[in-house]
Amino acid sequence: MNAVFDVYTLIFLVVAVVIFLRLRNVLGRRTGNERPPFDPLARSGKPQKSGANDDKVVAMPQRGGEAPPRQVTGPPDDEEIDPWRGIAEPDSDLAKQLNKVRAVDPSFDGPDFLNGARIAYEMIVTAFAEGDRKTLRPLLSPDVYDGFVAAIADREERGEIIESRFIGIDSADIEAAEIKSEQAQVTVRFKSSLVSVTRDKAGEVVDGDPKAVSDVTDVWTFARPLGSRDPNWQLVATESA
Repeated sequence: MNAVFDVYTLIFLVVAVVIFLRLRNVLGRRTGNERPPFDPLARSGKPQKSGANDDKVVAMPQRGGEAPPRQVTGPPDDEEIDPWRGIAEPDSDLAKQLNKVRAVDPSFDGPDFLNGARIAYEMIVTAFAEGDRKTLRPLLSPDVYDGFVAAIADREERGEIIESRFIGIDSADIEAAEIKSEQAQVTVRFKSSLVSVTRDKAGEVVDGDPKAVSDVTDVWTFARPLGSRDPNWQLVATESA
């Protein structure tokens, strides 16, 4: 019995050694580069808050003394550097005038204003030629509206009609800006091209040329009451250059 026991014991020892060696080959040895054990306190790798400063998170230093990466927010907006870029030279009298308007009317934006002024200019010129009083009324101040309507009425009394074709606006430049009579006023010089001809009752041309494109320059002033909820501007003065 002792011999049999010794044989079985020896066999078990050999098997145990073989299993140990195989496990060692499969699992490998510790090299120091293994991933650390899971830490239930380190949520998603974020530093923890504690004590009286729980409302502050302090960035942990990087390995090897590396500084934390700098956040790149992009280049500054051109409008923040120069809000009147393409409209007025920096530190010019016009830029200072525009700054005064913006100081009392923070919603004033140069490019947006010019876009609206160009649209209003074409609408007014077209409506005047067509005698469209309804379109003119909200675009003009009362005094300017009365002058436009008087000219339309005089034309109609003579039986004349205007045939007009608006080609386009070549340029629209702000020339001046000011605060006057509780209003922000901005003056724009328009250079436009159009075909315009006036005919009498018989259809004969009394002014203009139906085949010629005319270059027209107008200096118009638009105004808007300070503090008004209405974002629209009205034409308050006109001048032909």
